[in-house]
Amino acid sequence: MSFFITFEGIEGSGKTTQMRLLKERFEAAGVAVTATREPGGCPIADQIRAILLDAENHAITPTAELLLYAAARAQHVEQVITPALERGEIVVCDRFTDATVAYQGCGRGLDFSMINQLNTLATGRVRPDLTVLIDCPVEMGLGRAKARIEGTHGAKEDRFEQESLRFHEKVRHGYLDLAEANPERFVIVEGSGSVEEISGRIVAALAQRVVPGEPRFALLAQALGS
Repeated sequence: MSFFITFEGIEGSGKTTQMRLLKERFEAAGVAVTATREPGGCPIADQIRAILLDAENHAITPTAELLLYAAARAQHVEQVITPALERGEIVVCDRFTDATVAYQGCGRGLDFSMINQLNTLATGRVRPDLTVLIDCPVEMGLGRAKARIEGTHGAKEDRFEQESLRFHEKVRHGYLDLAEANPERFVIVEGSGSVEEISGRIVAALAQRVVPGEPRFALLAQALGS
């Protein structure tokens, strides 16, 4: 039985690195895993990603931004996520629908009912089984993100890093509100400390969510050695 895990967090929270480490752990355990990201994950969605994250595109309106995310997600779900789940794999994804609620809803102030309708349209019946929210102070995350961008060659993908601290605070609190409203799905992990420390927290938190004998968690239990 397949299992779908999403990673969420503000810019610089470390989710991309931690998702990669979890993927490697699953592969070492002999479990089939697909790792992907949003926006992007397939050629068409990657082209939309380039538009969304290019700082030169500062004139994108909030509504246009939302619709571009929905379009990228619809393509990504149908082309990548759904096939992997149908193959019985674990899928780990760097951002998913919660990011749209946090960024375009809480950050931009767009209507939540409209966002939820678009998320449903783009994903169909696909929902995460668990969501790992790596939480850290905004100043810490942005500091990490900007340091990473400065060391990047090629496209910087820094349109969101250029937003105000207030915007990122809204996003962070939006994520925390989502986690509070969906405790059965969310795992909140402290994002300070070394990469190894954070990885250990994530593995421990996921292991605690495994329900022995419940088929839905069988693949996760195998991957974690639980």
